[in-house]
Amino acid sequence: AFPESGLQVTGIDFLKSQNTRQHHTDGYNIKNLVVRRGQPFQVQVSFSRELRAADKLSLRFTIGENPMKNRGSLLSLKPEREDFTGWKISVAKKNGKECLLSVTSSPNAPVGKYNLHVKTGANIYKPENGVIYLLFNPWCEDDVVYMANEAQKNEYVLNDTGCIYVGSAYNIYDRPWNFGQFEEFVLDACMYLLDKSKLSLRERRDPANVSRAMSALVNANDDSGVLMGNWSGNYANGTSPMDWIGSVTILQKYYKTKKPVCYGQCWVFAGVLNTFMRCLGVPCRCVSTFDSAHDTEGNLTVDIYLNEKGEKLNSLSFDSVWNFHVWNDVWMQRKDIPDGFNGWQAIDSTPQEQSQGRFQCGPCPVKAVREGDVYLPYDSKFVYAEVNADRVYWVVKKVNGKDKYFKVGTETRDIGKKISTKAVGQNRREDITWEYKYPEGSKEERMSMQRAISFLRPSGLVPRSGYASTVQTLSGSSQPLVPKEPATKTGLHIEITNTEALHPGNPLEMAITVKISAPGNWTVDVTGSCQLQYYTGKVQANLGTIKETINLEGTCEMQVPLKIAPDAYMKTLSSVEDEVLILVTAIAEVRETNDKLTKETSMRFEYPPITVQMPETAQLYKDFTCAFIFKNKLNVTLENCKLLVEGLGLFKMTTFEQGDIMPGRIMKSEIICTPTRLGERKIVAKLISNQIKGISTEKAITITE
Repeated sequence: AFPESGLQVTGIDFLKSQNTRQHHTDGYNIKNLVVRRGQPFQVQVSFSRELRAADKLSLRFTIGENPMKNRGSLLSLKPEREDFTGWKISVAKKNGKECLLSVTSSPNAPVGKYNLHVKTGANIYKPENGVIYLLFNPWCEDDVVYMANEAQKNEYVLNDTGCIYVGSAYNIYDRPWNFGQFEEFVLDACMYLLDKSKLSLRERRDPANVSRAMSALVNANDDSGVLMGNWSGNYANGTSPMDWIGSVTILQKYYKTKKPVCYGQCWVFAGVLNTFMRCLGVPCRCVSTFDSAHDTEGNLTVDIYLNEKGEKLNSLSFDSVWNFHVWNDVWMQRKDIPDGFNGWQAIDSTPQEQSQGRFQCGPCPVKAVREGDVYLPYDSKFVYAEVNADRVYWVVKKVNGKDKYFKVGTETRDIGKKISTKAVGQNRREDITWEYKYPEGSKEERMSMQRAISFLRPSGLVPRSGYASTVQTLSGSSQPLVPKEPATKTGLHIEITNTEALHPGNPLEMAITVKISAPGNWTVDVTGSCQLQYYTGKVQANLGTIKETINLEGTCEMQVPLKIAPDAYMKTLSSVEDEVLILVTAIAEVRETNDKLTKETSMRFEYPPITVQMPETAQLYKDFTCAFIFKNKLNVTLENCKLLVEGLGLFKMTTFEQGDIMPGRIMKSEIICTPTRLGERKIVAKLISNQIKGISTEKAITITE
């Protein structure tokens, strides 16, 4: 056998099932050992003979291309001696030729893939599958991503399903999304991107650097990252952003081809970034803001231009208000900035503006946004403007053949409403606006705004279109004061509602309600317009306008109906690839006092549901059937229907081509599910057709032993 002198290693057992259970990593679908930093894991080493006191034994962990001791990329650990890097190993148990070693990595070790070799004297043993994946550890008090609350860790780190809130502030709805951070190749895709980010080993210790780098790599804009953004409405040579129901297909495709996947819009970018951060062990949530400002150039106003019919004009606006925008919050202590800004940090991977030369955004402390400390890194001015701005409405009129701009209203504090995320452990919307902003009108809000404005140094309040020279100059100081409610002499107020359900194929029936609170006789000119718009605020089609003059006496209100026939919009609805919203804009002008007021509301079409039929529980590895049923209750045929379904730990993503579904017809599809993982599993289904893009549903099932 072996010469007496040389101690040889004959085998090593990574004790995968025991280690991964303790490290909350047993979900990862990968052959290798996955552990979290700052927490002990055990390996069982077998030797050619019993271990003696004089034997020289060390474990060598290496990371990266050419590991070197002085760079910290090669660690040589000897039992019972803590290494200067903060790693240590100890002998937990000796039993004949076997030895149980306990390894504890440093709670601020670089995350990534480590190779483990065992050195005995001059011999080096290289095990197969000897690559160990080391992740951030929210369970370890010394890790900067430590999160004390168990239910929060279950949601923000371990939950592989969820939903993203979209729609408009007027009607928010949830889009189910499978994050799938434990699925095959997803962790490898994360590690591939970490290497691609060119972060140094030192930078890989800090989740602030890692999340910033990931926010750049999820979009393909300057680094052939994961997803190509596309808001053009034409997705012929890729997948329409509406057609994804989760991150897994996207990441598996990217990892296989190493080329950007087509196409994404904000909720897709946020869904994929959420998968990454949870996969690497950083607590993360998707955050949706309704009426989110884009590109306000730091002056905290968004200019909206209307024509004389009250229709919004695309061409003049450089800045825009998106009906909703989705980004992510990651949880960490910030060691790189002054105290008091730990906790949630906003990161955004939707490519909007370059930050330090790349399309990346954050991490920006959510507390800095609330307090108005917009000088803190990273990109806090940008995030602040997205959730704090005024909307200024201008009507463009031709005067002597030239365009003149007339201001018809300002909606103060209108931007950044109903900031939403999925609640911990429940399928409901949690409103987290209070984490980003103080209550409206409070003393704290005013102080925070003045603080922010002092750092933003906004320019004067003039529209920023290329036609600024023709602007009627606005009197008063250019320094915006903390905005007050628009003071009208008559107490003029407008509300926009729908009077019937907004079903595709039916007339759209809406109403503009005008109220006046001052006594007297008033003549009010009401202009209303209805348009179809993308969630980015871009108008797709003008559907119709009304102009009416009404007389109001004293304190009263009156409804002006606005009705759009199906023929006016069905063609547009069938030709666009995106989900569109119904935008209603109203202008009211009181002739006697010249009071003006503008209001806009975005509404969503309403759709019949998909029903999912399956048992409430099932057993591991025992097949069961799941059925999807959809009845077309609309008055229109839905053409080219596709049903997309996915169940993590149950079945792979599947598409059913359904053809055309006539009014009144029922569609039924079935799939056989094989449960491969225990606990609550979710099935997500989505139906898309030429006419309708957004019918989705989800249903849970409990898998037992």
